[in-house]
Amino acid sequence: MNPGRGPVKEPTAAEKEQARHVPLNRIVALFRPYRRQLALVTAIIVASSAAAMASPFLLRAVIDTALPQQQLPLLALLTAGMLAVAAVTALFGVLQTWIATKVGLHVMHSLRTDVFSHLQRQSVGFFTRTRSGEIQSRITQDIGGMQSVVTSTATGIATNLTTVVATAVAMAALSWQLSLISLLVMPPAVVLTRRVAKVRRELTARRQRELADMNVTIEESLSVSGIQLSKTLGTGNDLAARFSASSERLTDLELRSELAGRWRMATMSIIFAAVPAVIYFAAGLPGAAGNISIGTVVAFSALQGGLFRPLLGLLNVTITVTSSLALFARIFEYLDLPVEITEPASPTPVDAAQIAGHVRFEDVSFSYPDSETSALRHVNLAVPAGSTLALVGPTGSGKSSLAALVARLHDPTAGRITIDGVDLRSMRLADLARIVGVVSQDTYLLHTTVRGNLRYAKPDASDADIEQAARDAQIHDHIVALPDGYDTIVGSRGHRFSGGEKQRIAIARTLLRNPPVLVLDEATSALDTQTEHAVQQAFDRLAAGRTTITIAHRLSTVRNADQIAVLEAGCIVERGTHETLLDADGRYAALAA
Repeated sequence: MNPGRGPVKEPTAAEKEQARHVPLNRIVALFRPYRRQLALVTAIIVASSAAAMASPFLLRAVIDTALPQQQLPLLALLTAGMLAVAAVTALFGVLQTWIATKVGLHVMHSLRTDVFSHLQRQSVGFFTRTRSGEIQSRITQDIGGMQSVVTSTATGIATNLTTVVATAVAMAALSWQLSLISLLVMPPAVVLTRRVAKVRRELTARRQRELADMNVTIEESLSVSGIQLSKTLGTGNDLAARFSASSERLTDLELRSELAGRWRMATMSIIFAAVPAVIYFAAGLPGAAGNISIGTVVAFSALQGGLFRPLLGLLNVTITVTSSLALFARIFEYLDLPVEITEPASPTPVDAAQIAGHVRFEDVSFSYPDSETSALRHVNLAVPAGSTLALVGPTGSGKSSLAALVARLHDPTAGRITIDGVDLRSMRLADLARIVGVVSQDTYLLHTTVRGNLRYAKPDASDADIEQAARDAQIHDHIVALPDGYDTIVGSRGHRFSGGEKQRIAIARTLLRNPPVLVLDEATSALDTQTEHAVQQAFDRLAAGRTTITIAHRLSTVRNADQIAVLEAGCIVERGTHETLLDADGRYAALAA
């Protein structure tokens, strides 16, 4: 390691153990849906190898018979046979590559899709604990790094193994004595390959972790928010230095990984170059003279030269597969993540259009994973259909946790939540998403058009539906005033729009879904008074006729709620209307003061 270069991170004991224990049968299972295609590839490989083995025998006949005896018809037939063998093996090679590559790419597609789908089922807690750059690295870099292994390894093994066996048989048929000499290269080749494979596997695991760290740096530093933060704090040079150090460590790992096999290749090349010389010398010894023809020696040398290429291929496959185990370990780690919010085994059928929206919290308690304290304790609340519940209380009192449970972003640790008497955990997640709509303070807009953002909530919505929802959310006039109207690109995370405009777009998006139950999580707390008034009018339009659970720091936005629940340390300490709670002169009155 050069001075000044950052240290390369060592794999943890758990990561080393995980990479060592990736079951090969699980990797093989990825190819099981393509058994027929792989069987066809294997048949093609066997046929191609068998056809190729005819060439040395044709060559021996040319040298020992056709040329010395000047048999032109035989010479023409033998050379035509050589051309035919070359043409057949080339055709088989194209077919084999096409089928094998197609199978490999389908396996990669399935693996990417499985990982992405499985991550979609993870709870919000997983994403708050995991860096987004790390997730992207697993799906793109790790699976991309496995692509060459998946697309070519199986056929490479079959091709090289078949070629080695066929070549060995042909060599033994030509001269079993010379075949024994060729076997001398096997022990050193195997020993060197095992050493390289071990080094490559460790370097691959470290390289992928470094790539993940680099992705995190890119994700955090080159987003709109990240750029704004670095410019306002003046950390641009530090970030560049951090990225440079990460890139330099990655370069070092790549270099070491490449050089890990070069010494083996150099050593094997020397050994392989010495074998033909030994064969020529052995063929000229007094005991062998007259027993081995010149044609046999030439054909055997050609076979022996052709043997080392597939033999090296088999040994290289060992290195590739071993080093790729680190990538498989990282992918399988994500595929094996337990799903915290699961689909019910026997879901209760519900029709969102028929849901009235009566919400009940029955002795609900909730704790976040790895937390020693409860976020909610023994909460009992009834929110009649079409009514409004406001949740107020100091920061950390459990308001957002309670709201998140309604959308089933988490499940209660104890107790249950029902809508129209149906436990949320017995509903299909898709049904619940149609029933409960959420608008939060941190409005997320996709990097696409305004129309695309709105249609994301309801893909089959017409342009007229979209524009009506925007009118109801009081954002239509602003959108049509833009240069491209509804086709305006909102920018990364909607940075083209102000906070109030993004909120109203989010409200329009929710209106398109038309959910009977609505959760508004501190949706106006960051807005100025004038913007808040406009957004509040849109909220009033949105909440009309729906069961609404509202969280707000500004009590002025909840004074007209049908009931207000005051939370503190995860418990409901007061409940009533604005007037009754003020008259009680308790916690709510203190908050309102």
